[in-house]
Amino acid sequence: MAKKGMDFTIDSIGKLKICQPKEGYRFSVDSIILANFVNLKRIRKIADIGAGTGIISLILAQKYPHSLIKLIEIQQELAECAKKNIELNKLEGKLEIICADAKNFNETDYDLVVSNPPFRRPGTGKMSPLDKKALARHELSLTVNDLAKIGSRILRHRGRLCMIHLPERLTEIIKTLSKHQLEVKRLRFIHSKKDEEASMVLIEAVKGGRAYLKVEPPLFIYKESYKYSDEMEKIYEL
Repeated sequence: MAKKGMDFTIDSIGKLKICQPKEGYRFSVDSIILANFVNLKRIRKIADIGAGTGIISLILAQKYPHSLIKLIEIQQELAECAKKNIELNKLEGKLEIICADAKNFNETDYDLVVSNPPFRRPGTGKMSPLDKKALARHELSLTVNDLAKIGSRILRHRGRLCMIHLPERLTEIIKTLSKHQLEVKRLRFIHSKKDEEASMVLIEAVKGGRAYLKVEPPLFIYKESYKYSDEMEKIYEL
């Protein structure tokens, strides 16, 4: 249940508590699915680019309790919520929030870069009247090319970049990542229901990887009754 405050709510998902704004950006199923998609055995250092309120990093901290995670978020309000979430979930010392433009983040030797970036180019789709939502949904401060450059710069050799995006932009994304020495190695398409087109795609790329691509079985979010599928129910068991 959500506890009401002045400008935000505190919501629960599994064992996690999530502080997030009442208006503007609030995490969605995309982030939870992306965190579940990460399947490395061990990770020392993770960079969460465009971290929002930190939901992806909070889940990854549970999966990889010995990792150090940097959350980079350009919006001050979201960064403040992420800081509160680190405190609420007693993850100080493991997670660190940096309120900055990720394009200026220059640390290196990361094992994993993870991002749920803005999906749409400016001028496409419906632009939110709230600037906060527009930054989260449209490529106003972080483009696919920006993310590829950041990943290529801060990842170690053979480090991974995991992201979620729109299937309609997949060809562009693969070309852009490849241009920055990030080879797409694993894909998984997400469908709302069976017999519907894919609505999202999960992408894993390897820095300096060879040309080899694995397409995993699709993920269906809902059953016919619009209840979560068995797999989604399991994903939510955080």
